[in-house]
Amino acid sequence: MNRTGGESAALLAEMCSGSAEAFEQFYERYMPLVYQVAMRVVGDRMEAEDVCHDVFLEVLRKGSGYDARRGSIESWLAVMTRSRCLDRLRRQKRTTLLQESDTAVFRAGGEPGPEELVLDRMQREALVHALGHLPLRQRQAIVSQYYGNETQSTMSAALNVPLGTVKSWVRYGIHNIRKQFDKLGWMQETGIRKEEDK
Repeated sequence: MNRTGGESAALLAEMCSGSAEAFEQFYERYMPLVYQVAMRVVGDRMEAEDVCHDVFLEVLRKGSGYDARRGSIESWLAVMTRSRCLDRLRRQKRTTLLQESDTAVFRAGGEPGPEELVLDRMQREALVHALGHLPLRQRQAIVSQYYGNETQSTMSAALNVPLGTVKSWVRYGIHNIRKQFDKLGWMQETGIRKEEDK
């Protein structure tokens, strides 16, 4: 592994151990690469930006599983990015088929306008950064529950910790995300608040 690769692997390890500074450095270093790969596949700037946010959420969740023996971080990120792009294109294809078969329903429901799309993208980017500033356990619990579709009971069993501990990680994690959003001036964050308040 070359010097740059070693530094990046160390950054990734620190990030997965809960370092917000390492996350920021990793994000700044690899955001251009991820964006370039995404643009080549989806061919749309807004879609590519959304893919970037999805990829870095996945890095936060699965970064500890990176194995340098199987390839460079650049290759790992490129494969991950391409996979997320293809997932997005498949979803769009299904949506197009639904629109063609049930146009009236979609007209009645309405489609988001440019302002809503921009707002959603900004919120997702802010959420990625907020997650990067959480303590490790809180971040893992939040990402696993809301983006990995894992239940708190499943996490409790997998980590061999009391269910109440997992609940605390999620609760404090959401509280800290809200604090990050408040600092950025957001009055309402993404659907995490709605889910947690139920």
